[in-house]
Amino acid sequence: MTEAPDPEVVELATKIFDLARQGQTEALVAYVDAGVPANLTNDRGDSLVMLAAYHGHSDAVRALLARGAEAGRVNDRGQTPLAGAVFKGETEVIKALLDGGADPAEGTPSAVDTARMFGKTELLELFGAH
Repeated sequence: MTEAPDPEVVELATKIFDLARQGQTEALVAYVDAGVPANLTNDRGDSLVMLAAYHGHSDAVRALLARGAEAGRVNDRGQTPLAGAVFKGETEVIKALLDGGADPAEGTPSAVDTARMFGKTELLELFGAH
């Protein structure tokens, strides 16, 4: 049997995930700099980078990547931050993730597949350049 998670830890983790969703970069990186793992994931496998990327916060994405977060970390559904950013049309986040080493071919669907699905030829060209 596994122990129930400490409610205070759950509350803190929820706060940190919310900071990523809201793009509160300064507060978010303060927690990471204090020891919170840059690749922290929630119960669905969504990383801090995934949440920041999906909500369009390129500064938070760049700051997390600079602190060792993985640009291409796949969640429990096989999705990557890059595919999420393509889906949401977040060009600056896409560039940040590519600069951080994200692979457009990773994930299900991949960022390439997502760009094709939505007819985003400019992104397909960008992916080809990387």
